[in-house]
Amino acid sequence: MRFDLTAILTRLPVLPVAALAGAMTVAGFAPFYLFPVPVFTLAVLIVLWQRASGTRRAALIGFCFGLGFFLTGVSWIYVSLHTFGMMPAPLAAVMTLLFCLILACYPAICGWLYSIAGTQSMFITLAVLPAFWTLTEWTRGWLFTGFPWLALGDAQVPHSPLAGVGPVLGTYGTTYLTVMTAAMLVLAFQSPQSFRQRAQYSAIVLVVWVSGFLLKHFEWTNPVGAPVKVSLLQGNIAQEVKWRPDEIKATLDTYVELAEKTDAQLIVTPETALPLFLHDLPVSYLARLAAHVRSNHGDILVGVPERTDARDYYNSVLSFGIAPTQTYRKSHLVPFGEFVPLKPLFGWFLEVTNIPLLDFTRGTETPKPLAVAGQRIAVNICYEDAFGGEIIRQLPDATLLVNVSNVAWFGRSLAPMQHLQISQARALETGRYMLRATNTGMTAIIDQHGRVRDVAPGYTKAVVTGTAQGYEGATPYVRWGNGLIIAISLALACIGGWLRSRDASRIRSL
Repeated sequence: MRFDLTAILTRLPVLPVAALAGAMTVAGFAPFYLFPVPVFTLAVLIVLWQRASGTRRAALIGFCFGLGFFLTGVSWIYVSLHTFGMMPAPLAAVMTLLFCLILACYPAICGWLYSIAGTQSMFITLAVLPAFWTLTEWTRGWLFTGFPWLALGDAQVPHSPLAGVGPVLGTYGTTYLTVMTAAMLVLAFQSPQSFRQRAQYSAIVLVVWVSGFLLKHFEWTNPVGAPVKVSLLQGNIAQEVKWRPDEIKATLDTYVELAEKTDAQLIVTPETALPLFLHDLPVSYLARLAAHVRSNHGDILVGVPERTDARDYYNSVLSFGIAPTQTYRKSHLVPFGEFVPLKPLFGWFLEVTNIPLLDFTRGTETPKPLAVAGQRIAVNICYEDAFGGEIIRQLPDATLLVNVSNVAWFGRSLAPMQHLQISQARALETGRYMLRATNTGMTAIIDQHGRVRDVAPGYTKAVVTGTAQGYEGATPYVRWGNGLIIAISLALACIGGWLRSRDASRIRSL
């Protein structure tokens, strides 16, 4: 008796199965880390696409898969809009649904392209379909400022053998191989297939995954200098009170008390940990922080909003201590969270929400690492670390990565753990430690292989203290960025288009 995935799925309703497969794909990501799940759910999707009666049907199947995927995976956006942004519940639900409907268009486009290229071609399925998925996912990562959250390759970090591809081709290269593996499984278990054909497909999968496993054990970067003692502060300030004037003193006291409990050379606070503009902070407060870290022969990185004389204000991180004061200003801002795009069209958003500091100014796109605590630190704020191509702008100069975040905006949802996994992917790609300081979780030390060395429990006041090793050198991904895998994917997509055009010409000539 042979297992035939196509025959099994033929008996089931197509669109609900596609949506369910999309929803189940979320289990591949944190906090579940079930990295084989996306391979199998994508295999189901590929079979459904192969059964589709036409391009429109294939697009609809991809759309249902995407809707199930994103409604399950990023529904926490509703929490930020309604619970903390004070947007009326019906409007917040509609906005969240609309956002997920837009995101679902990317798998729909992938299915449409696959159907046009030819779902019955082995080459198209094995090589071109993964290219289509990679290109649409990459487009999602930059179009309309980008939303690369839940990039498929991140699900393989850090436990999957395919994670070894991250330092070479980045998340999108891992995405390509994940989709290709799913396609191999589909071809291996379709009928009619001989035992030899099944063995060949299985052998290719084995070679790909063993190669990834071997790459995981390759050291792309080298330690530089002595390890530095670090302390990452998690103040656990509830979002609903963070900006209340009567709570500001308590918040300032929390962070200075946490800082003074540690003798670390490098202390890091979360994003906007101090809920006042820099020029409004008491001079004595900053002097107290600076004096403590100087006694440790080190520096502190403080998340604080910063206003200039021009009335622009920034989401900033400033250093204080033995090194001269330096500043990093966030450049990749969150639409509708840190700025409102196209104000003539979306200005109403300001009226229906109560999100503080909703009009930040962008910092430079070419920041320099901060030279503090004997390290050169590439700082990134909040979901900037979702953009691997932007993180590497400060490399290979930087020896450490630091992410400061406040994901209290998303409540007790999947978002904090998903964000932790994103940081793990950036550490793996760059061959650098990533230090994460967050308001409510997940504050963690991540090593150069993307493994969590220490993490604070969520929704507790805590200090994560440990050592971080600086690294120098450049992984292939740091050198090439996303350019190589995108070029490969574009070339394969063009080959697929040429093959489709050639076959169509042959048919017309008959």
